[in-house]
Amino acid sequence: MTTGAAAAAPDADLCLRPATELAAMVRAREVSARELLEAHLARIERIDPQLNAIVTLDAEGARAAADAADAALAAGERLGPLHGLPVAHKDTHATGGMRTTWGSPLHADTVPARDELVVERLRLAGAVRVGKTNVPEFAAGSHTFNPLFGATHNPWRHGLSAGGSSGGAAAALAAGLVPVAEGSDMGGSLRNPAAFCGVVGLRPSPGRVPTWPAGLGWATLSVQGPMGRTVGDVALTLSAIAGPDPRVPIALSEDGASFASPRPADLRGLRVAWAPDLGGLVPVEPVVTQVLAGVLPRLEAEGAVVEEACPDLREADEVFGTLRAWLFEATFGDVVRRSPEKVKEAIRRNAARGAALSGADVARAELAHTRLHERVVGFFDRYDVLLAPTTQVLPFPVEQEYPTEVAGVPQEDYLGWMRSCTLVSATGCPALSLPGGHTGDGLPVGLQVITAPRADLRLLEVAAAIEQVTGPARRPPL
Repeated sequence: MTTGAAAAAPDADLCLRPATELAAMVRAREVSARELLEAHLARIERIDPQLNAIVTLDAEGARAAADAADAALAAGERLGPLHGLPVAHKDTHATGGMRTTWGSPLHADTVPARDELVVERLRLAGAVRVGKTNVPEFAAGSHTFNPLFGATHNPWRHGLSAGGSSGGAAAALAAGLVPVAEGSDMGGSLRNPAAFCGVVGLRPSPGRVPTWPAGLGWATLSVQGPMGRTVGDVALTLSAIAGPDPRVPIALSEDGASFASPRPADLRGLRVAWAPDLGGLVPVEPVVTQVLAGVLPRLEAEGAVVEEACPDLREADEVFGTLRAWLFEATFGDVVRRSPEKVKEAIRRNAARGAALSGADVARAELAHTRLHERVVGFFDRYDVLLAPTTQVLPFPVEQEYPTEVAGVPQEDYLGWMRSCTLVSATGCPALSLPGGHTGDGLPVGLQVITAPRADLRLLEVAAAIEQVTGPARRPPL
């Protein structure tokens, strides 16, 4: 199946192509799944020691899966949308027969018996499992480091954070170690690392990508979703992992295939709200705002109507903080009480806050949650899309647990610098981080694109249109 062009291409030429293009090449037999895998394995061997993005690698298992994918193609079997594409799963997502550590010493040797749903759907879509990507301990925090594997470095500059908690996934994508990836997002864990690494990360509407198994099946704060190097790649991956599941009470009914190929929206007359500091609620480093502000005139030149506006997010902090603490107590409370010395301080603190909540506290947060939703729905009656910074800061040194100051404003805890995403999480809106430009010294800056609740397809269409205006993302200097 080898063509001269594919065989001669250096790994960067092949491995940094869009996943949509690679999927088409495999189907057309321009490159085999095995050849595609070998190119990615060679790139992992060459580059990942600098990044520490992939923490578990199963090259032989991947080779067997790639050979099976080629055999299925030769036999004329029905193919999934990701057929033959290598994928590495977030190390908080259970993979049957492959170590899943959650970045915790408590699970250093845990090998789940079965895949969780998002992993299963990627496998059924034809993706070839290569390994697992690095995470913070139990995915707590937006900087990827843990006591088992250490820190993941940013592909754009060694020594800087790749973000988190899907930091290993974002770094692997940006560096061309895998063409598609998945992650999860409670307070920005798909969006923050995408911004830091110059890729695309989508936080879908709650229930768009069902999470199973899940102890709190009715909870909406944490979601799973896709990452890619382009909006089209994210849409292709979403088509494989979205769709209903009767075991998940909040699962949305639309079939995932409807998201596969979004047509870029017409920017003429598009009502764009620009919220550089989310209505004055979050400090943002001036260099971030400066880079993103350069996108707005280009949208206006295409006919978009841009105004500075933001929905009323005043209760979003209460909603996110209370419901997050409640989730942490429910998920980690027993672990913290049983083995406090084996759990990092941030998890202990959040679980303790959750344990101190009363039923009335949670009820007040849910009342505020309802009011917030109603205000946001009203806002999107007036605007088609909300644009804001994804992150409030640029990538920071890996030795730093979190930024303690943003634009001269001290941050109370490790969540403070993430509020540009946590406030949006509380709304239930789908949100996507799109490469929005680079600083003068070459660091990527993410533009957060937000649409009305459950308007995920519209979000992809608008993001695809903005991507056409801003142009293809740069490649990191690797």
